Amino acid sequence: MSIWQTNSWKELLLASHQASDVFEVDWIFIEKRSLGLWQFWLFVLWIENLENINEEKLIELCKKENCLFIQVESFWVNKEINFKLKKFKSWYYKKFITPYTAIIDLTKSEEEILKEMKPKWRYNIGLAEKKWVEVLKVEKNDENVKIFHNLMKETTSRDKFNWNSLNYYFDFLNIIPNSSLIFTKLEDKILSAWIFVFDKEISIYYYWASTSDVNFRNLMAPYLMQWFAIKKAKEIWSKIYDFLWIATPWEEKSKLTWVTDFKLKFTKDIINCSESYICITSKFRFFLLKILKKLKSSL
Repeated sequence: MSIWQTNSWKELLLASHQASDVFEVDWIFIEKRSLGLWQFWLFVLWIENLENINEEKLIELCKKENCLFIQVESFWVNKEINFKLKKFKSWYYKKFITPYTAIIDLTKSEEEILKEMKPKWRYNIGLAEKKWVEVLKVEKNDENVKIFHNLMKETTSRDKFNWNSLNYYFDFLNIIPNSSLIFTKLEDKILSAWIFVFDKEISIYYYWASTSDVNFRNLMAPYLMQWFAIKKAKEIWSKIYDFLWIATPWEEKSKLTWVTDFKLKFTKDIINCSESYICITSKFRFFLLKILKKLKSSL
């Protein structure tokens, strides 16, 4: 089962206040999220068998909670998506999972996985090792999470991404099972810090952060970190290594372009992993929400 349909994920959502409530309908967790201005929406993430979902119950709950709409987002990396919800439209208000991801088939040998990487990426892994870069799994304590968060602030200010709060990352690491905090370092200097979720079905490369200090950028620590994580996932007999977010292949301008380029040097295996469906239960209020959102973006 995906981490996004577990009691641990429910606990994280409530602890971090990303969801104001979480309901359960036929063993499916449904998040109630705020839109601001006392408006709410319902969100269902990762439905393994969409054909078993009870659309009527979801819509009924949406109306009962006085929510504007309900969005269902699928996430499959090991089979094709070929089912549509009948009472929902193929659209989304806010996308959590990008439509495409890059994966590595971990049933392949280490030699095969290395062979499928770009030669320059294999070289960079070896270069980091020659420069004595260390990779180590660290304790998920206050001090180490603060190091991660400080590096995250460096990364996001450099690469124009948003970041979560310090408490969120601490909760993520200490609530989500099989999550790991991993550092790369040279002597006493922390070069990068990454959060992975290692699971027997799918291991996920989740969050990353690295130093902006140009004196250490040529050590190629991120490449060695990825190779460490890939081998770690293989050790626990995980079937798939998921890079999670990448840009849509034909998208010319995306904030994920350079990240995608980095990930696709490790693998050529791109799959359509996620589709979104929406059912609007209050069209007038939803129309007003869109107007307010457009006005806010124009300011």
